[in-house]
Amino acid sequence: MAKYGLIGRDIGYSFSKTFFTAKFEQENRKDSYHNYSLENIGQLKDVIKENPNLKGLNVTIPYKEEVIPLLDRMDKEAKKIGAVNTIKILKDGRLAGYNTDHYGFARSLADFLPLKEKTALILGTGGASKAIAYVLEAMEFEYQKVSRTKSEDTITYDELTSDVVQNHYLIVNCTPLGTFPNVHEYPDIPYHFITKEHLLYDLIYNPRETEFLKRGFAKGASVSNGMKMLEYQAKKSWSIWKS
Repeated sequence: MAKYGLIGRDIGYSFSKTFFTAKFEQENRKDSYHNYSLENIGQLKDVIKENPNLKGLNVTIPYKEEVIPLLDRMDKEAKKIGAVNTIKILKDGRLAGYNTDHYGFARSLADFLPLKEKTALILGTGGASKAIAYVLEAMEFEYQKVSRTKSEDTITYDELTSDVVQNHYLIVNCTPLGTFPNVHEYPDIPYHFITKEHLLYDLIYNPRETEFLKRGFAKGASVSNGMKMLEYQAKKSWSIWKS
């Protein structure tokens, strides 16, 4: 019986375990999926040592970048993105890193295209945002990253003027703000500039309707949570583990 799982911190909100448990039951598989909440990424070695039947792991906040030095190899797309959300444990014990977030986002975003223009704001600069940027570059979007601290590659939330918001038709929340149980939190953007021509996309899927999405919907925007992205990336992870 093979084991699979999710590593992250405070991951009780995640639906990955529910998704894979249901999948295994439907397919009459005796495999199992477990949550491994780690205080630090160094504990990954203990998880693998204590679970000899472990064949694959998903990786979530805050370890998508921190896990990279512990891997023996990465596929080319994960290298380009600079973040890993899927680990395959090879027969000889080596760890191979992949990114399936970009696949999940691209597949789920396709249902909402085309937009008025290929312009986007990416809220947040963590591992998830790197996969989003990778997809938008491939789709020839012009995008701007937004962070609490200014850098060469980012602007701050204070710089989100009417012109900036109204000329970026896709707004993707890659921050954890609004994730259960902190459902009243939301990215601090000027929602009064949102229009019916916008698409607000939240990588969060628990709750299904975040405050970010509620505020966009109230302005007439199209909205999407991250549930479809989760399903697509999970299926891609499974294909990697079974290959």
